[in-house]
Amino acid sequence: MASISNISLIHQSRFFTLYNRNRSGHSITTSRANHLEFSPLPKKIELTERVKFSRVDGILNRRGIFDFCIATKAAASDAQGHEIELSNGFAKPSKSFSERFPALVTGFFFFTWYFLNVIFNILNKQVYNYFPYPYFVSAIHLLVGVVYCLISWGVGLPKRAPMNKELLGLLTPVAFCHALGHVMSNVSFAAVAVSFTHTIKALEPFFSAAASQFILGHQIPLPLWLSLAPVVMGVSMASMTELSFNWTGFISAMISNISFTYRSIYSKKAMTGMDSTNIYAYISIIALLFCLPPAILIEGPKLMQYGFKDAIAKVGLNKFLSDLFWIGMFYHLYNQVATNTLERVAPLTHAVGNVLKRVFVIGFSIVVFGNTISTQTGIGTGIAIAGVAMYSLIKANMEEQKRKDAQKTRAS
Repeated sequence: MASISNISLIHQSRFFTLYNRNRSGHSITTSRANHLEFSPLPKKIELTERVKFSRVDGILNRRGIFDFCIATKAAASDAQGHEIELSNGFAKPSKSFSERFPALVTGFFFFTWYFLNVIFNILNKQVYNYFPYPYFVSAIHLLVGVVYCLISWGVGLPKRAPMNKELLGLLTPVAFCHALGHVMSNVSFAAVAVSFTHTIKALEPFFSAAASQFILGHQIPLPLWLSLAPVVMGVSMASMTELSFNWTGFISAMISNISFTYRSIYSKKAMTGMDSTNIYAYISIIALLFCLPPAILIEGPKLMQYGFKDAIAKVGLNKFLSDLFWIGMFYHLYNQVATNTLERVAPLTHAVGNVLKRVFVIGFSIVVFGNTISTQTGIGTGIAIAGVAMYSLIKANMEEQKRKDAQKTRAS
């Protein structure tokens, strides 16, 4: 693969004669070819226009560099025929896969996020069946993630971004919302069926839309508001067959909705000077500090008296520790991917994707575990998907119209 730099030094044996032939006039006249061909085999090389030499010519001559030319406007192709564009002597890097297919990459992020969340929900509920201590388990989730982040920083994947007081001030409220939302979600998961918690948390887009409009000042059009109604209604219908009402589960899930809404909004603001991976690592560390006190104060005495003993007696020490480790790993990974996804989309789009994730959890359990699906669940799933499609279409049309308006403004 040929490489092109903004200043091309051509080997003496190929251009020495051409250079000396034109040295007196300090210029080289070439054809108007539009391509510079690079190949392992000797081929003709054509420059795009007159290349002039100044006093730098003498300096290069004294240093033994005779063949110096600058490609000011050209296109090149490597040995495999891939074109490399040049402009004013600089090579334009070819677009990456994510730049050429942004929708496909974003879709992959969403799918990975959904898949990891499914595994986490299954393992998490299994642990609560024999170890119903959500405050302690929430802290373990974050602790495993923090250890993972510290090891990743230690090996330089990724490189740790520096922290300062200003960024710490931005991330602290985000971490508090993250900690509160996480703990309240786990309280709900431990108190009621997973489907009921997901049903209540399906209201998150409405909280996100309200916060975007009334806190951030972003005007949410009425059609987008209306498109969210079938999404929430459909997910509620899809989850209703497993519904088991509990006020503790209901209230904690609602608090989680509000907390995660603020987390998403302020996380978006905090992404200006640091990549999302480092941001989530710092959020996890700060959130762990918020989660430890309630875990110790509320559940600590019970755990020391009989909590740990009962869990070990039921499943054994190795499985107990293994389950805690893996739910912590899957929790961290799915939240990391969710944070990376938020970096690519708007908060409201992220919230709608979060609702669709709940439909994915239901569908995945049906396919993999052979769960029976009722007519109501099928209809609800279809309505939710239709609502997301409606939202996506309206949002895409709005963005396209904004782009056209911006082009008209620049043209005028």
